[in-house]
Amino acid sequence: MASLQGSFPAISVVRSSFSSSSLVGVSFVRLPDCNRRSSGDRISCRRTSCRAMVQQAVQGGAPATYAKDMERLSAKESLLLAFKDAGGFEALVTGKTTDMQRIDVNERITGLERLNPTTRPTTSPFLEGLWNFEWFGSGSPGLFAARVVFERFPSTLARMSKMNLLLKDGYAKVAAHLKLLNSIESKFILSTKVSVEGPLRMKEEYVEGIFESPTIVEETIPEQLKGAYSQALTTAQQLPVPIRDAVANGLRVPLSGTFQRLFMISYLDEEILIIRDTAGIPEVLTRLEASSSGMAETNPEYES
Repeated sequence: MASLQGSFPAISVVRSSFSSSSLVGVSFVRLPDCNRRSSGDRISCRRTSCRAMVQQAVQGGAPATYAKDMERLSAKESLLLAFKDAGGFEALVTGKTTDMQRIDVNERITGLERLNPTTRPTTSPFLEGLWNFEWFGSGSPGLFAARVVFERFPSTLARMSKMNLLLKDGYAKVAAHLKLLNSIESKFILSTKVSVEGPLRMKEEYVEGIFESPTIVEETIPEQLKGAYSQALTTAQQLPVPIRDAVANGLRVPLSGTFQRLFMISYLDEEILIIRDTAGIPEVLTRLEASSSGMAETNPEYES
């Protein structure tokens, strides 16, 4: 899994929290001799032996917790690997993922949700922080916005490089990072108000959309466009100050709670967040950084 460490959180850190002392009290059973049996008998033999070992581990208490943590760790790594095999974020937003890849990812999402360690995620301190979108389904607002961009501009002219979510103090900001001609970078930020509706359910109301002014990397501008860029820059500098300031601050679109949606959190831990909308479509996010207060303090009403 070394190849994933550059793109995803260091999930392997979970392993370091367990030592050989965690295995104290585990009793091992002698496996029956299956060497001379048929292939089918050997598979049956292994399953029976593994079941016996798990049953004895459950009786030990602590070893059972260790086994559950290792099962969760394996499921997380399997899901992240499935994202990579499906082509990552770019393949997702351009619609290049295949049906087989999508069903494989969805199967692993369901498997991880089954191991959710947080019973009340809406009040968990782990919820706040900066998250990166790794996956969203066919009906997700994020995927719809991404495909609008790609349907209107060829991939050589425009691409969405990433999407992230900042959750803090009852508010959320979804930022879509766009790149035009490999030279012009811009962001569309959707601000929402988030409220708790229950242990799993939350509601978000859209407050404002902002198209940030583009940032131009002059060194990457193609030679044939540098003349046009110089003219546009000169024209912009001649604009009246109020207009120039408005352009610099970006285009704001007030939404005033006109649009809203309900969603539920089906999985949450320190590194992965999975939410589902009213249609059951999953969105998977991985943590980029924790909230300055959310990870350091523990909510007294939070139950893990």
